[in-house]
Amino acid sequence: MALYQSYSPLHIFLRRLTAVTIGVLALPFMLRRRDRARFYSYLHRYWIKTSNKPVWLSQAESTGAYYY
Repeated sequence: MALYQSYSPLHIFLRRLTAVTIGVLALPFMLRRRDRARFYSYLHRYWIKTSNKPVWLSQAESTGAYYY
């Protein structure tokens, strides 16, 4: 039984297209804000999410071999 489901390639493409669109549209407003790094960090997490598994968990699993 799999706990997490992978998204389809179309779903991943639409998520990434949405992230790029929001990032480009928000750029003029975010240039003068002090918290723009946090906003683009959220967009990056939205970009790299390819399943319903939490992003921190998938990143921790992928880098586990480097620490052992």
